[in-house]
Amino acid sequence: MDATKRPLQIPPSFSTYAEKHDIFQLLERLLQKIIITQPDDPLTFMVDFMKQDNNDVDKIIVQGPPVSGKRQISKMIIQKLGVVHVTLQKLFYDSSLPEAKKAIEYLHENEHIPVNILIPILEDRLKMVDCQTKGWLLEGFPQTREQALAMQVAGIMPKHFVLLDAPDPVLIERCLGKRVDPLTGDVYHILFYPPDDAIVADRLEQQHNYNTDEVSTRMAIFQRHIDGIVECYGKVFKKINADQPIGDVFAQVHNFLCTKPKSNAPFTPRIVLLGPTGSGKSTQAELLSKKYQLINVCVDSLVKEAIVKQSKVGNGIKLYLDRGVAAPDALMFQLVKERLCQLDCVKKGWILHGYPRTREQAVRMTEIGLEPNRVYVLDIPTDSILERLSLRGTDPITGDRYHMHYNPPGTNEIASRLRTHPDDTEEAIMKRLTAYQIFVDDICDFYENTVKHINADQDPHTIFESLEAGVVSPLPIRPDTPF
Repeated sequence: MDATKRPLQIPPSFSTYAEKHDIFQLLERLLQKIIITQPDDPLTFMVDFMKQDNNDVDKIIVQGPPVSGKRQISKMIIQKLGVVHVTLQKLFYDSSLPEAKKAIEYLHENEHIPVNILIPILEDRLKMVDCQTKGWLLEGFPQTREQALAMQVAGIMPKHFVLLDAPDPVLIERCLGKRVDPLTGDVYHILFYPPDDAIVADRLEQQHNYNTDEVSTRMAIFQRHIDGIVECYGKVFKKINADQPIGDVFAQVHNFLCTKPKSNAPFTPRIVLLGPTGSGKSTQAELLSKKYQLINVCVDSLVKEAIVKQSKVGNGIKLYLDRGVAAPDALMFQLVKERLCQLDCVKKGWILHGYPRTREQAVRMTEIGLEPNRVYVLDIPTDSILERLSLRGTDPITGDRYHMHYNPPGTNEIASRLRTHPDDTEEAIMKRLTAYQIFVDDICDFYENTVKHINADQDPHTIFESLEAGVVSPLPIRPDTPF
């Protein structure tokens, strides 16, 4: 911060750097780890933790009733995200701990494994290098609320809990066609998920515990425990309808896994509103500013204020505007930079509209750290814009503003004396629309990872709800390869 100048300014790169490198999230994970582990020497523990590869890996649980498709969805997730697949069978048979033999006995008896046996084996597996570096997926457990709570006490907490759900009659019908490969343990269905290899198809077997009565019993046990389990994972839980094609199920699951869980780490919104004239940018900026105490930065207002104050930048801009020429980028950039670097913007966050208007302006903002973390494009048809703007009028006597459709004047006398602003003529509107459309695609391309299009041809409060949902939710994770 430069304490020799007023108003105080903070380099914008501070918050951008912290957000880009997840500094606050790293400190949050460190604090969680210390509280859960409770080391005797916290300082040494923190040093060792910071030396580790602290990439924020995926931690997923896929749960659901029998024959709901857990295995197929889990395999598809593993193929997509590269996480480590952990099932109860693999967990116990691959473990060298003495508790594993007892766990296998419980498994053969189809009984729930006690937490004093399950948790040490699970902790040992998840501490291995592959799980630490790639992330993990637990399929089919925890099976009871007791197990879920014990996992939380041990610090085993997923970022996403997927519950596959389908009506009981559908599951009963599915169980009749379920088959298992005795060599690999892979699960198939003769109709919905058949194997591609004919040799594999020939050796498939129907397990004895997949008859109708056995599945009905297991479903009843699952329903008895699932509500208690879900209560433990309410903030990271998502129920997916499994009674649909497997591709549709996975698409919904993958979309959920691409959402970041909400964090307690500090977050400062830096929002850019793009949209043609008449799309409602000023209205939405005002609504967001009031509710979330963001600094509403309207570039047109900044220009007027600078001219009134007769600042150096303002006087420079006035010279161009008096001649009917647009102010150069250097002056406009300096004006925006000075405002966004002030203490209130850095501390509370900002919502900017009217700038940037070209890709070059967007690039220059990013180069000095003024990078938005939310960019919204308010899309609206040209016909709607013309209707909104060209039918506006002002009473020169009272100063009241009217709209011939939405707020018509009360008398013919008032209607007859209304005046239209020169900027609201159809010719002037189309000129501004053309200027906007020339550059908006380039700006959106530059801000690709943070852009979201909003339908602005609807009620202002409906538009605000769409904007608000994006502001309060973390940005989705964008995979390197699209699904």
